[in-house]
Amino acid sequence: MFSDVKSTLRDALFIGLLMYFSFLMLEITLQYIPVNLDVAFLRIKQDVIGLTHYQIAFFTHVFTSMFALLAGFTQFSFFLRKKYPLVHRGIGKLYVIVILLLSGPSGLIMGYYANGGWSSQWAFMLLAMMWMYTTWKALSTARSKQFDQHRSWMIRSYALTLSAITLRFWKWLIVGIFEPAPMDAYRIVAWMGWIPNLLFAEFIIYKNKKG
Repeated sequence: MFSDVKSTLRDALFIGLLMYFSFLMLEITLQYIPVNLDVAFLRIKQDVIGLTHYQIAFFTHVFTSMFALLAGFTQFSFFLRKKYPLVHRGIGKLYVIVILLLSGPSGLIMGYYANGGWSSQWAFMLLAMMWMYTTWKALSTARSKQFDQHRSWMIRSYALTLSAITLRFWKWLIVGIFEPAPMDAYRIVAWMGWIPNLLFAEFIIYKNKKG
């Protein structure tokens, strides 16, 4: 009984924080509606925004990543898994489809054209590839009913999904404290946006196994 209450409270706190940050992400996304090629981030991408495949990749990534962010957090809801398993599985399938077919591949293309030279480019391309790989592993282990492994891979996948939020947090923190040159800050957060997330995911997985 106490365990159920604790899990419910944990879910509520997690959902509250995620909804807040998702709202901030939504505000960023809405800047590009209707489609605008000279606003926000795209103002520093004028050298490549004329490329049709980059435009397709950018807007696909921007408009679908929100679905991955929101669909992903429901997969950790104790209440949803226990009371509505079919909903849990349905949203999980949506999460996988969005990442493997839309957000992941478009992120890989965007990573190839990232600002900051090879360091940033490799950071974002590796992020996209690992995001797709961990999501595929989460799917394949669920299909084979390896549910402990499925949960571990889903934790890794969602940790990388959250890089959309943590990247912006690290940028705000580093710029606010150290005031580096803009492109230096970009090279740093290109890696900081997801590597600490993945390390924290491994810590959670380790704790779950020990528990």
